Amino acid sequence: MDIKDNELLRQFEINTDEGLVTIEYSLQERKIFLTKFCCNDNSDENLHQEFIINVLEIAKDRKLKVVPTHAKLISFFRKNRKYKELLPPGIKI
Repeated sequence: MDIKDNELLRQFEINTDEGLVTIEYSLQERKIFLTKFCCNDNSDENLHQEFIINVLEIAKDRKLKVVPTHAKLISFFRKNRKYKELLPPGIKI
């Protein structure tokens, strides 16, 4: 999966046959706030899950803590407890 980090628009993006899929973010200190998940007309849930996992791997490689603020991303963290270590101290989902 080829993920582009568009630093100007502060979003991770991938191009699919059905359009652009993005996760908007905000960086503060050593935390990345995942603020919006935009999938346009793409309804492929497996692609969404893989995209989120790859974005979390990018955050892990950059040694950032992840704060999900969008409902789809919060739901992902609830379903996938193995990514709990990426949450900053004091954040419970």
